Amino acid sequence: MNRCRKAVRCHGSCVSKCPSFVDNFIVLSQLNQSHALPLCKTRHVMAEKFDNLEEHLEKFVENIRQLGIIVSDFQPSSQTGLNQKLNFMITGLQDIEKCRQQLHDINVPLEVFEYIDQGRNPQLYTKECLERALAKNEQIKGKNDTLTKFKSLLVSELGKVFPEEMAKYKAIHGDDPPS
Repeated sequence: MNRCRKAVRCHGSCVSKCPSFVDNFIVLSQLNQSHALPLCKTRHVMAEKFDNLEEHLEKFVENIRQLGIIVSDFQPSSQTGLNQKLNFMITGLQDIEKCRQQLHDINVPLEVFEYIDQGRNPQLYTKECLERALAKNEQIKGKNDTLTKFKSLLVSELGKVFPEEMAKYKAIHGDDPPS
C-alpha cells in the first residue's frame, strides 16, 4: 500500500509523501485553504480503517487456507487443530463484522464490482468517470457559451426592432447585455 501512516497527526505535511492524497489536497487547497487539512485527516482515518479491515481479511483468508489443508488431509489426530482453526474462523468473522460496522457509510458503485468481475483494475473506473465528467463539462461549457452568444445577439437584434422595450429591459437587467 502506498499510504502515509501518520494518521491524524499529519497536518498536511504528508502530502509530498502520500501520492494518493496529493490531488485531493491540491484541489481543495485551491478552493479553500481551510478545507484541505480536514480532508487529509479524514483520508488518513479512513485509510486506517481500510488497513484494519484488509489485515483482518488477510488473516481470515489465511486461516481458511490452513483449514482447507487440515480438512483435505484429515486425520483423527488433527481434530484439535481443526477445532482451533474453526474457532479462529469464528473470531475472524467477528473481527470483520466489527470493521464492517466502522465502514457502514461507505458506498461503492456497482460498476466497480463489474470491473473487478471482468478482471479490470477498479482504479480504471475512477479514471473513466473523471474522463466522462470532463467530456460532459466541455459539452455543457460549449452549450453555455452558445447560449450566451445567442442571448447577446438576440438582445442586439431586439434592440434594433424594439428600441424602447429594450431600453427598459437594459435598465432592469443592466446596461450592458452579456457578450
